[in-house]
Amino acid sequence: MEQEILNRLQAQEDLLQKVYISTEKTRKYFLWTFYATLALFVLPLVGLMFAIPALLSTLGSAYGF
Repeated sequence: MEQEILNRLQAQEDLLQKVYISTEKTRKYFLWTFYATLALFVLPLVGLMFAIPALLSTLGSAYGF
C-alpha cells in the first residue's frame, strides 16, 4: 500500500515537472512576443512622433505655409 502511494507521488511529481517546463517555455514565448511587438510597432510610432513634425516643418518652410 505504501509503495503504491509512493509510486503515485513520483508519477505526479514527474507530471508536475513536465507542466513546469511547458509553462516556462510558454512564458518565454510570450516574453519574446512582447519584445517583438515593442520593436516592430511601438518604437516606429515613437519615431514617427519626432519625424512627422520635422517633415511638416521642412515642407512648410519649402512651400511657404
